Amino acid sequence: MGIVQSTLVGESPEIQNIFKTIEKVAQTDSTVLITGESGTGKELVARAIHEISARSNRPWVVVNCGAIPSELMEAEFFGHMRGAFTGATQTRQGRFELAHGGTLFLDEVGDIPLHLQVKLLRVLQTRQFEPIGSSKTIEVDVRIITATNRDLEDLTHKKEFREDLYYRLNVIPIKIPPLRDRRTDIPILVNHFISQFNGLAGYSVEPIVGKIMDALLAYDWPGNVRELQNLMERLVILKGQGTVDLGDLPHRIFQKYAETCPQGTGALSEWEFPRMVLPQSGVDLKAIVGAFENHLVDQALVRTNGNKNRASELLQMNRTTLVEKLRKRGMIVPLKSKDGEEMVLEEEGGDLEEPQKDRE
Repeated sequence: MGIVQSTLVGESPEIQNIFKTIEKVAQTDSTVLITGESGTGKELVARAIHEISARSNRPWVVVNCGAIPSELMEAEFFGHMRGAFTGATQTRQGRFELAHGGTLFLDEVGDIPLHLQVKLLRVLQTRQFEPIGSSKTIEVDVRIITATNRDLEDLTHKKEFREDLYYRLNVIPIKIPPLRDRRTDIPILVNHFISQFNGLAGYSVEPIVGKIMDALLAYDWPGNVRELQNLMERLVILKGQGTVDLGDLPHRIFQKYAETCPQGTGALSEWEFPRMVLPQSGVDLKAIVGAFENHLVDQALVRTNGNKNRASELLQMNRTTLVEKLRKRGMIVPLKSKDGEEMVLEEEGGDLEEPQKDRE
């Protein structure tokens, strides 16, 4: 399993099952369909299969089907003769021929147009094809691995993908779970990437632990392992050495962590305070505290769609106190009652309330 573990990292049951499947599949020439969200590592799995197979010293050819214009895809797959179409100034081998004896990896196979799916099916069945503009049949010995982030079964129901081709591709299915579904692998991946990037350019960033790791674990990683890898590269390059601080992480990760912190403590942890260094000239503390208070009040109102009852609960504040703060900021217009006392018209039910009295 050494080669597999050098390219894929994780100890979760999900990733360990994938390791076992890779080892079994690599000993065959069966077609493999790898599915999973973008960034989960589908090409790594495909490459690992090739690297520990009997074809490892033969060509490894990758085709990103989603990046090739549909009108050029057939020529890319099967090649063409000189003069076969406008712009074909010379004969060119296709990817199937280039992969002869080795492995052909078709990434984003769900993007192959229907008219080409018929020809691809024939090649999978016969291992034969004709380049565009040629009547000569070429035979190839190639192992096919495909991958997609789309639901091919659903596409077959919509008649956007051939059912017979789907079954031909789906001989050995491997589904890679998103990173959010195998969070136990996050600490391993984080420090694996830090070590990797440290070694590339002589950096010396310390492994991540504690609250920072808690924040990384709380985040859902929509970009999966690729997003995590990119973030670790950025942290190592920008930090250079020492320990990663809380303020080094992107706001989106801080925000998610703040939302998932244990509630009801009534106090902010170190994590939730702004990372500000006191300047030599000093600061206007009252103004800064006021601005921070307004920022939190605004967030509470946005999150509750302006509902002051729920906003005051989020802020653990009496509702009338919140209304008074909003009035002072000019966000609520004061009215006069019949006897001349100042009152506030609330949009929630149209009730009249005296802001000066705290009814706790």
